[in-house]
Amino acid sequence: MASLQASRGTRDILPPEVQTWQAVEAEARLLLQQAAFQEIRTPLFEQTELFARGIGEGTDIVSKEMYTFLDRGERSLTLRPEGTAGVVRAYIEHGLAAQGGVQRLWYLGPMFRYERPQTGRQRQFHQLGIEVLGSADPRADVEVIALAIRLLTRLGLTDLKLEVNSVGEGVDRQHYREALVAYLEPHRDSLDTDSQKRLTQNPLRVLDSKDPRTQAIVANAPSLLAYLSPMAHQHLERVQQGLSDLGIPYTLNPRLVRGLDYYTHTAFEIQSEHLGAQATVCGGGRYDGLVAQLGGPHTPAVGWALGLERLVLLTQKQGRPAGRSLDIYMASRGPTAERQALVLAQVLRQQGWRIELDLSGSAFSKQLKRADRSGAPLTLILGEAEAQEGTVQAKWLTSGEQQLWHQADLLEGQTTLQRAFEEILSKP
Repeated sequence: MASLQASRGTRDILPPEVQTWQAVEAEARLLLQQAAFQEIRTPLFEQTELFARGIGEGTDIVSKEMYTFLDRGERSLTLRPEGTAGVVRAYIEHGLAAQGGVQRLWYLGPMFRYERPQTGRQRQFHQLGIEVLGSADPRADVEVIALAIRLLTRLGLTDLKLEVNSVGEGVDRQHYREALVAYLEPHRDSLDTDSQKRLTQNPLRVLDSKDPRTQAIVANAPSLLAYLSPMAHQHLERVQQGLSDLGIPYTLNPRLVRGLDYYTHTAFEIQSEHLGAQATVCGGGRYDGLVAQLGGPHTPAVGWALGLERLVLLTQKQGRPAGRSLDIYMASRGPTAERQALVLAQVLRQQGWRIELDLSGSAFSKQLKRADRSGAPLTLILGEAEAQEGTVQAKWLTSGEQQLWHQADLLEGQTTLQRAFEEILSKP
């Protein structure tokens, strides 16, 4: 019988790596709480029509990448390939617009797309995203971009590149689409296969091709900026001014388009040179027409999403290390010592310490080897002699220093232990 393995395009996130994930997620939660964002959790699957109408029939996601199935009621359902459409559906369904003001929402969770797996890109992947619904002000665009930059820099990432563009409004894009098709049509046979299909279905995506020959052709294509209305130009200028006011460097890239049909005005990407060909860490923009398109009131909106797999890869390569996951490893041997260790571990956990209690009952030499591998800076050692005396041996991994403490001091409060940590860990 063949061994069972994770399905292609999925992967297990094992405990050592989960520590980095948790550190990234905790930093994001703290930052978004500081900016008055509230978490929203939407279902993993939705009606297929939501994504077909919201993302666009001509996009790669809808035409090639969605996991779609019929349920027992013959209803077509799809595992969510991205987060914005579900958030907007919830915004409409629960009447959040009627609450007035601006809704600042964020989400975190798995998404699903059937595409070729590669480093940092899986068929089940995870996204962190934010959505600001109810503001047409360019400052909202600047705020969401600034939050993304701040999160990445707080995680210790460097060499980031922000690219900004405007895709205008519907009429602007229609005029540009006609000009772009007129330019590309004579070059159709020289375009890569995907771009030939996009020329009919979604010609703006040709600008996003990674094929070198197509890129050379696109280099001389008309600029989208030349087709923007005065209002769209003004919006872009105010976004640029806001970024400059915050000291955020950026590049204006008139070839930048996003792969989803719902974008209007601002589109942006944050890239890292440490990711190779798949350089985008975070992408987003404004989507003023999506809420009305899905049956809600006209609601201007802007947001972004970033892939956690790529972000974790970057954090592991160049970010600041995640904090320690364990404070204390507790080793014990002998019937009385093991009973006391169980009680001591529970009390110290109630005080807030992160403790692993060795349950093996093996020799101290083996327990102490596991303690060294655990990463905990402190090992508490309790044998029968210590149990009779009401003491415990404290061994510090960083210095090798060993101390004898009374259990009663530890059980009465965390002052003794806290002072010991501060004293030992502050030593060079």
